[in-house]
Order: sequence, then structure tokens, then C-alpha cells
Amino acid sequence: MAEVIMICGKICSGKTTYARRLCAEHRAVLLSIDEIMLALFGLYAGERHDEWAAKTEAYLLEKSAEIAGYGIGVVLDWGFWTRERRDAAREFFASRGIGCQMHFISISDEKWRSCIERRNRAVQAGNVSAYFVDDNLAAKFESRFEMPDRSEISVWIDA
Repeated sequence: MAEVIMICGKICSGKTTYARRLCAEHRAVLLSIDEIMLALFGLYAGERHDEWAAKTEAYLLEKSAEIAGYGIGVVLDWGFWTRERRDAAREFFASRGIGCQMHFISISDEKWRSCIERRNRAVQAGNVSAYFVDDNLAAKFESRFEMPDRSEISVWIDA
């Protein structure tokens, strides 16, 4: 059975870039909540965004277990912003006998703001399919993010 790698970090911290690199290195499948949400609902899912994201996350957890069961590695790219979500994901895989790792991308506030600005320019130019992160959305995500303890993390990356 293959392993699942979960990528933890703030929005615009480099998770997707890192996840893609891991997939190439490990010949793994990338599963991304943002990719599915954007494909199905576009940039503006409105008030139901959190509900649909939670359903998408539940589906992708099940799908990742199925894929890993076939011996194919999986990289999950969706942030794992709270300890509760990180613990629940680890318990989910452990209960199915699937090995998993949590990789965390640590980013300074200054670099994080710079990454948001760079991504927003790319979104406005139509160069990427991603969410535009205005100040209100950045504040919302930042308030929801719970910094992990090093004991939770298999691989710690300082971006």
C-alpha cells in the first residue's frame, strides 16, 4: 500500500507548487480541493463555499484511500489549517492501515503577503485558475489557521 502526503500551510504559501514537485518525484497523484472547487463552481462559490469545500474534502479523503490502496502514492493539497483537521486526517488513514506524512510550509508574514500579491496579479491577468485573495479573505484565512506544533509535522519546510 502506498503512502499519503498531506500539505499543510497558509493559502498562497507555495503548497501547490511543492505538491506538484512531490508528485513528480514520487510518481503520485495530486488531489486538490481548490482544483475541484474552481472547476465545478468557478471563482465565486458564494455563501456555500465552506459547505462545498467540506464535502469535497470528505470525498477526496475517501478517494485518496482508494488510490493508496492500489499502491499509488497520493499528495493532498488543501492546507490542513486546524489541528482538528490534521488529527482527523491522520486518524482516517491510520484506521485504514495507510501510512501518511504531514508536510508543513512555514512562511514569514512578509513573504506571505508578497506571494498573495503575485498570485493576485496572475489571477487578474488570467494566467492562473486560482482564487483572488483580497485583504478580507486573507484575514479570514489567517484567523482560521492554527500553527502546527513541530511534533505534528513529518517534514517542515521554511519557505
